Amino acid sequence: MRDIEGSPSKLMATYLNVVQVLISVVIVLVILTQVKEAGGGLFGNAQSTFRTRRGLEKTLFQFTIILAAVFLIVSILSVRLT
Repeated sequence: MRDIEGSPSKLMATYLNVVQVLISVVIVLVILTQVKEAGGGLFGNAQSTFRTRRGLEKTLFQFTIILAAVFLIVSILSVRLT
């Protein structure tokens, strides 16, 4: 009879895959929120002037970088376990 829970490495790999999907969905939502705040769309108003990020825009930008780094780490761990 097979073990229902599976081996610990398979469970961890499954857990990391679920975490990867959740992080990727959050990254997409954060990026879409940034695009709405900038006033442009995917092919919309490209501003040639430099402006600094302030307030919520800066926080979302930093959060995106952190999420991307966490996604990269989880991806590397997922590959190492398989």
